[in-house]
Amino acid sequence: MIFRSLFFIFVFVPFLIVIIPLQALIVRLRLPFWYAVPRMFHRLGCVFLGLRVRVVGEVATGRPTLLVSNHISWADIIAIGSVTPVIFVAKREVSEWPFVRIMAYLQKTVFVDRTRRSGTGRTAKAMGQAMARGDNVVLFAEGQSDIGTHVLPFRSALVGAAQHAMEAAGAKEVNIQPLTIAYTKMQGLPISRNERSLVSWDKSKSVKQNIRHILSGPVKDVTVAFGTPQVLREGVDRKTITKAAENEVRATLVALNRTGSVPVKSAQV
Repeated sequence: MIFRSLFFIFVFVPFLIVIIPLQALIVRLRLPFWYAVPRMFHRLGCVFLGLRVRVVGEVATGRPTLLVSNHISWADIIAIGSVTPVIFVAKREVSEWPFVRIMAYLQKTVFVDRTRRSGTGRTAKAMGQAMARGDNVVLFAEGQSDIGTHVLPFRSALVGAAQHAMEAAGAKEVNIQPLTIAYTKMQGLPISRNERSLVSWDKSKSVKQNIRHILSGPVKDVTVAFGTPQVLREGVDRKTITKAAENEVRATLVALNRTGSVPVKSAQV
């Protein structure tokens, strides 16, 4: 904890003082290398939070990519953002959190209002525009976070809406790629079910409690696994593709929790 406190005071805070106005200018000018600063931020965030990130596979190339992922904790964003440049889709409430709102804007985060039907359309349009520009988008497809032992059903509505938005933007095909995040060890030892409460963010905890648990907890090993992409094009059933991605993420999560390795298919891109 002493190391993290010193790191925060002498490294993290000075970095933020410099990069926040710089990144705001980069985003405003729409410069193509906008993702460089957020990636540096996330890598420093991993050091501060005690996250050791292992990567399996890589992001698909050749066409715009929508990464559909499971969701365990807000720390998922730090872990994923440290290994690849992406734009996240987050619930509207996040845009109301102090500081987080600023950092989310600087990473071009897309916010979705799940309480309104019209919110899905606006979110899909923003996702489609981002992917049409060549940016990769991460969607936490369960719609909520869970403890990290299983995967909730993926919601296909935003996947289909993003497809229509992509077509409207002029792109006819998009990669739908499964993305699995798993917290496998704490202080070098396999994480137990009870210890998962020190990482996961469920409804029984407030944001402050979750932040306190992660900051005060030991070093955590995290695996970010990019799975097998499928092409979503006009006429393809988005529910079938979403379900296939869900099944792959579930199988990969179970394998990572049990053995620390992933099925061969999930490691190929």
